[in-house]
Amino acid sequence: MTTSSAELADARLGAIENSGWGRSFTFYQPRNLAFWVYLVLVGSGALLFAAMIGRTYGAYSRAILVSAVVFGVYGAIFWWFTQHLDRYARQPVKLLVVAFGWGGFAATWAMASYANTALIGIYGKLFGYAWAQDWGPALAAPFTEETAKGFGLLLLIALAPRLVRTAFDGLVLGAFLGLGFEILEDISYGLNSGASQFGANQVDASLGTVVVRVVTGATGHMVYTAIFCAGLVYLLGRPAQPRRAGLGLLLMATAMLLHGLWDAQGNFSGGNNLAAIGIIALLMAAALVVAVLAFRLTIAREREFLAAILAPEVAADTVTAAECAAACGNAKQRRAFRRTGADRKARTRHGFVLDAVADLADALAADHGAHTPRVDFARAEVARLRDGRPPIPE
Repeated sequence: MTTSSAELADARLGAIENSGWGRSFTFYQPRNLAFWVYLVLVGSGALLFAAMIGRTYGAYSRAILVSAVVFGVYGAIFWWFTQHLDRYARQPVKLLVVAFGWGGFAATWAMASYANTALIGIYGKLFGYAWAQDWGPALAAPFTEETAKGFGLLLLIALAPRLVRTAFDGLVLGAFLGLGFEILEDISYGLNSGASQFGANQVDASLGTVVVRVVTGATGHMVYTAIFCAGLVYLLGRPAQPRRAGLGLLLMATAMLLHGLWDAQGNFSGGNNLAAIGIIALLMAAALVVAVLAFRLTIAREREFLAAILAPEVAADTVTAAECAAACGNAKQRRAFRRTGADRKARTRHGFVLDAVADLADALAADHGAHTPRVDFARAEVARLRDGRPPIPE
């Protein structure tokens, strides 16, 4: 049965509304309790971090600067990569900054640092100091740190309920919560390494830690929290994401298990360097596999929204069925579409067309499917790039 244009338009509006695609974010919400909770905890965490830097900067300034510069560049790269993954209902940059701030200051310094110390102290009283030193971090951090970052997602839902709509939104925001946590934690590790020799050779000492953290960071807090927060959205349910409590709990438990195994790796290697390298490689591979599976699981809903937004364009022949399928598909499908070009120039052009289709979807979402100058321009760009015509001079 053929779907009418009116039905396609209604489905598009429903997809835009359900996904939150194109909506803006306002951080300043003085009548929202979540706003004040965020300010108090992020502010207190930032003050604690600044106080630590202030106390140690005179003695370990070089270690601090090296760590800050390297991890700043490292964080910028992962920021770009994580944003690049969010090809669908993209979250506003302002919301991503808010997530990063919570992970970097509130979750790290205002919450997890105190909770870890308290819980490891309890383990010491129950099982002995030596046991707590060996196993305490692995049995404390996964619970305290993931919970602290997960609480950040709950605040983001309260601050932006029309933007955090699906498990994929939880995955993306969780990655930024984890990125903030990881960068600030890594800077403190670099500082501690610089102080390990009483300030002598502090750059060399901190660089060793920096290199290790950079190499292993791709499967660290970013991955754990992305998985955890995707599971949290499944556990809670959202207007655009049916509740799947079992799946949500499984993802959250998996994230904490990966985190705990990573923190316990030294206990498994028995001091054998070769075994330690093998365990690290195995845990990193496991984290990447779970992250890819979580991505594939959560992205399906976003692709459904994109298909609904583009369906009227396909019916109107603005976008071809092949272009729509590639835009809504995975990386393999997009590569296959680009390769249908007869030569290298045509293949490059096909890639530009897919970018233009994505821009058209953004414009349609921002303008709620209306015929606006922005939407008309985006439609014209799809046709121009498909035909290989040069840009129209301004």
